[in-house]
Amino acid sequence: MKFTKYLLIIFVAVVINSCSVYNFTGTGKIDAKTFQVNYFQNNAELIEPGIERTFTLRLQDLIQNQTNLNLTNTNGDLVYDGEIVRYSVTPMTATADIRAAQNRLTIAVNVRFTNKNKEEDNFERQFSFYDDFPADQPLAGSQLTKSLEIIFERITQDIFNESLAKW
Repeated sequence: MKFTKYLLIIFVAVVINSCSVYNFTGTGKIDAKTFQVNYFQNNAELIEPGIERTFTLRLQDLIQNQTNLNLTNTNGDLVYDGEIVRYSVTPMTATADIRAAQNRLTIAVNVRFTNKNKEEDNFERQFSFYDDFPADQPLAGSQLTKSLEIIFERITQDIFNESLAKW
């Protein structure tokens, strides 16, 4: 009976301890308590007003939702800084009468990541993604919102993976 009790205690201890090593976001152990996302300026040649604010908020939300880090405005252990460097709309496919059938919105963001506790994790890198949409629809209103949602979801997840998940 005593042997079974000790075996059960060891089993529970191993299970509880192993849960601290893995989490569902795949980040592992983060050696930080706070993070800071500085405002991403829009330095692209073609400017779409408001996307820099939307992108900054999306990155903050993703990190808050997938980690237990606290958002701060200054002196964060992890600092995300950068700018939107590309916003372009290009025709992708053509019809028989040489008109665009599909356009592509591409956005690129340059990111500087600084980990004050682990300097070997620091990087500066450009992340980009695109969304194709019908050429007969203007890139405004719901189409713009949908395209930005798709692009920002991918870019912010790529930044998260590169900085915290190490995928």
